[in-house]
Amino acid sequence: MTRGRSDLSQKKRIITSLCVLGIFLGFLYVYHGSIFGSQSHGASALEYGSRSWRKLGSSYLGGDEDNDSKQDESSTKYGQEDGEEDVIMKSFPVCDDRHSELIPCLDRNLIYQMRLKLDLSLMEHYERHCPAPERRYNCLIPPPPGYKVPIKWPQSRDEVWKVNIPHTHLAQEKSDQNWMVVKGEKIVFPGGGTHFHYGADKYIASIANMLNFSNNNLNNEGRLRTVFDVGCGVASFGAYLLSSDIIAMSLAPNDVHQNQIQFALERGIPAYLGVLGTKRLPYPSRSFELAHCSRCRIDWLQRDGILLLELDRLLRPGGYFAYSSPEAYAQDEEDLKIWREMSALVERMCWRIAAKKNQTVIWQKPLTNDCYMEREPGTQPPLCRSDDDPDAVWGVPMEACISTYSDHDHREKGSGLAPWPARLTAPPPRLADFGYSNEMFEKDTELWRHRVENYWNLLSPKIESNTLRNVMDMKSNMGSFAAALKDKDVWVMNVVPEDGPNTLKLIYDRGLIGSVHSWCEAYSTYPRTYDLLHAWTVFSDIEKKECSAEDLLLEMDRILRPTGFVIIRDKQSVVDFVKKYLTALHWEAVAVADSSIDSDQDGDDVVFIIQKKIWLTSESLKDSE
Repeated sequence: MTRGRSDLSQKKRIITSLCVLGIFLGFLYVYHGSIFGSQSHGASALEYGSRSWRKLGSSYLGGDEDNDSKQDESSTKYGQEDGEEDVIMKSFPVCDDRHSELIPCLDRNLIYQMRLKLDLSLMEHYERHCPAPERRYNCLIPPPPGYKVPIKWPQSRDEVWKVNIPHTHLAQEKSDQNWMVVKGEKIVFPGGGTHFHYGADKYIASIANMLNFSNNNLNNEGRLRTVFDVGCGVASFGAYLLSSDIIAMSLAPNDVHQNQIQFALERGIPAYLGVLGTKRLPYPSRSFELAHCSRCRIDWLQRDGILLLELDRLLRPGGYFAYSSPEAYAQDEEDLKIWREMSALVERMCWRIAAKKNQTVIWQKPLTNDCYMEREPGTQPPLCRSDDDPDAVWGVPMEACISTYSDHDHREKGSGLAPWPARLTAPPPRLADFGYSNEMFEKDTELWRHRVENYWNLLSPKIESNTLRNVMDMKSNMGSFAAALKDKDVWVMNVVPEDGPNTLKLIYDRGLIGSVHSWCEAYSTYPRTYDLLHAWTVFSDIEKKECSAEDLLLEMDRILRPTGFVIIRDKQSVVDFVKKYLTALHWEAVAVADSSIDSDQDGDDVVFIIQKKIWLTSESLKDSE
């Protein structure tokens, strides 16, 4: 990614500059080849932008290398006046077609090139490792050859265009498990899985039956709303929960089945790229009513049960862990040994068996701290230190300890949440953690209901009822933007800044989902996975952090689907800045309005709505003919 380029203003120097470019590229190719010649990944010499590459781009566009750093700095400032036209970017280069699925912070080529010393047994190579600013790509991620606008929800639950994710190895590898089937131009998802050959819907009903929930409905009359599916495959479990008003955070790494999360998001199912490794997952404590693992191949006994204790941190009081795996039912000596050790571990964690049948066991977490207090001194795993914040998650190492409940949860004998859908608008019990009043919460909910209504009026000429499915709120506060979308057939990934109040726990308490993130870095998702991005003061926030606004624009373009939309709500100078890059990004303005349309307190805000055009590289067009 780049920090700014000058205009093509010195036309007479273009031929000379091109010659210099060719010589320099040749030198860089030889130089990188000598360093990385032993790679087996076939990475190009210019795979990662260096400071030289950024200067080279500026020189190619007719700039002056000597003042590149000055332009680099000034181009990210909003509201500049003097010499403003000198830093307008006319184009971004397009990345090589091989990078059409680039995930900058989960890129194995970067790990290989940087020679990072990672412990593979701890899955560190599947955790986030972001490129330094000088190593970031400074180009637009192209769609694959022949890319089509994705199939709309709800049809997309069951089929996607093969050309959009041209990977069929999972269909071959899991052909006996009904994960996915290739049929002509489409990939079809019958709803099967490793432990539910007869379909996710029947498997879900069987879990509800084991727990004696009425009508075999897992939502338990609205009391079970948020689910965490670890090692989710193509997320068919989460897909079939949606009809029961249950929303799952489906999690899997970019591993040997590397496109499973890409398939999930292409289908319109909530999902996130991540791994149970060494760092806490980016979700607050007590977020989920149910965790699920169906043959997820995780060694739960490793490192004193640290991974199981991370699940424990994420589960609400009285929450369940549904585990379908051979050790839950097999009779060979190895599986029996694992079962005995795992049973002893969860017993020391105060979990009890709620149900066990066929291939599945369901454990339940205690409702209060009583069991923890009654354990013998020295019992392992220990309770976490009193100064350990179970909601601190951004880059925080996991610890092999038990997070006890707050005094409120202990007294309430549970989280005290209303059933869904009442919990969406009921003030969450954890409001008090931030000093927020019920009145503040109710005002925020009403404010965003009004704002979203106006957004939809502005979008209405461009969208139909099924145009949008995957939505991201890039700065969510209390989740009221997502709450206002309840009656739309969409789901929202609520993103909370890593350095602000961790209001994500309020969002989960409302029955919504999301993650903590820093927009100075790339998000953990594949390209082309969201239909709508909502950026409320996100650009103003990263300006304060002195991060690159151009980098953020390129990242937003990476994760936005062609024909998708961006809603920017920010100060006028931010909107003016973004307007300069519309042509470069293949974006077009849809609507501009000041905040008077909302009649709210942010009188200086401007609402700017953009749509991303669909485009293909000449190479892609050639390949798709």
